[in-house]
Amino acid sequence: MNKSDAASSVALQCLLVAVILLGEAVHGTSAVTCSPLELTPCVGAIVGSQSPSAECCRKLREQTPCLCGYLKDPNLRPYVGSPNAKKVAAACGVPTPTC
Repeated sequence: MNKSDAASSVALQCLLVAVILLGEAVHGTSAVTCSPLELTPCVGAIVGSQSPSAECCRKLREQTPCLCGYLKDPNLRPYVGSPNAKKVAAACGVPTPTC
């Protein structure tokens, strides 16, 4: 990985965290159990080529009931619905939601 690729990866991770934070602010406290921040352990696997960690899979399973809501959020959809996110879900044994 060259410096440009590394910088792009860091920028994408920062963007994902910002989008997640924005999504959390939009959902507010009414979504106590559905928090996109819970998927932070999956960032490397979703925006990069890392394999999902056990923590990522655990959090993804916990957040499974929330995935349709995340897919409906235009700020989260590009990440939660991405091909990499689907690969992560499959690797973790989490079915892709049909919303």
